[in-house]
Amino acid sequence: MKVKERMAIPRQKPRELDPKERITSFDEVTFGYDEETAILEANRCLQCKKPGCVDGCPIRNDIPAFIGLLREKKFEEAYWKVRETSTMPAVCSRVCPHEFQCEGHCVRGKKGEPVAIGMLERYLTDWMVANNKNLFQECAMANGKKVAIVGSGPAGMSVAYYLAHMGYDCTIFEALPVFGGMLAVGIPPYRLPRDIIGAELYALKHCGVTIEFGVTIGRNRSLQDLRDEGFDAVFLGVGAHESRKLGIEGEDSTEGVLHGVDYLRKVLTGEDIDIGKKVVVVGGGNVAIDVARTALRTGSEDVFILYRRTKEEMPASRAEIHHLEEEGVRVEILAAPVKIHAENGRLTGVECIRMELGEPDESGRRRPVPIEGSNFIIEADSIIPAISQKVDHTADSGVDLKLSRWGTYEVDPQTLQTNIEWIFAGGDDVLGPQTVAKAVFQGKVAAESMDRYMQGKDLYEGRKFVNYLS
Repeated sequence: MKVKERMAIPRQKPRELDPKERITSFDEVTFGYDEETAILEANRCLQCKKPGCVDGCPIRNDIPAFIGLLREKKFEEAYWKVRETSTMPAVCSRVCPHEFQCEGHCVRGKKGEPVAIGMLERYLTDWMVANNKNLFQECAMANGKKVAIVGSGPAGMSVAYYLAHMGYDCTIFEALPVFGGMLAVGIPPYRLPRDIIGAELYALKHCGVTIEFGVTIGRNRSLQDLRDEGFDAVFLGVGAHESRKLGIEGEDSTEGVLHGVDYLRKVLTGEDIDIGKKVVVVGGGNVAIDVARTALRTGSEDVFILYRRTKEEMPASRAEIHHLEEEGVRVEILAAPVKIHAENGRLTGVECIRMELGEPDESGRRRPVPIEGSNFIIEADSIIPAISQKVDHTADSGVDLKLSRWGTYEVDPQTLQTNIEWIFAGGDDVLGPQTVAKAVFQGKVAAESMDRYMQGKDLYEGRKFVNYLS
């Protein structure tokens, strides 16, 4: 097929649940491609000699190679091509913001729509499951060394996967009652079905990884306790689960004020929580979008997003914003909350102020500036700020780990080793809230470093993986 013919093929749109149907359940919204559609979409790829998509992928998947195999119907080979670099393609293909990563660097996107790389990766993982193909790689013989992994999120999963396959005895300590960290308590099932997370757990157990739930390191046991128990190295993958607050009057003392990741954690671990019919969600990222769409699915009727910049500047995925609006959630732009109104300790309304955009700030986006005298009040039953998260430092209690000015763990930029030689860290607790793919990549870097440390090898010379994320 000639380039001109490939350029003429439009991007293939996946089928989706009808908005009226999907807000009544947590069923997955987007369906995968069928074989014909997947091959047609794969034929849009130009197989660039200098593929920008690979540079845009935090894990550095060989995207042209797996797409080339897919369009030859070598689906199993294509899947294992992805697995050469990625530990969890079934997850990344569903929840990564592809428009900002691989697809955002696709040359097709310069004059139209990029190749649907995420959907093609998903097709391969779904095809493997549907055709009962082996998803496991051979595990190495035990080497007699023990590793403790704090947190079962994507960074911790990645560390456990690589080290278990090298023969290490890995134990994951998870404070929550469920496996997956933010995958399980921060991403609703309509975006990431729970059987996908379950498959990752099964894969780790296949190689002998032990999971201990309900264990909060720093409270039930300390990091030093783990060292004293014979663990040769420890990985901190606790993520960034603590919500940042708005810092406005009434936030800490009013019933009806919840915070984004706290709300999602309660709902997604099965807690029955009533936030009322009228809900205000503050923020423009994927957590805010997930909160609003989850509120609809749990009975709230009048839900809207309050965002202090314009819609174009919202950091959430365009697809998520599109789905949000399809489902009936309004987005109130250029507005921010300034005060919470209450009666008898119960929220009755949110006082807001209009904003205008000024000069760019450190993020490169124009800074929102309040417009004096533009205050207005929104009646509401609940307000859920979802403006960002930070690291909870319970796990490092009693250990003098160096922190950055943002409260994340300070690590060697190449190896992810902390200032305590036997402790390594990666993912959101180093990067701040980021994508699954970045956490997976840092888990891979940390695993190599931990292996080198435990084997008494130089941590720098001749490395296979070098951290480039900061």
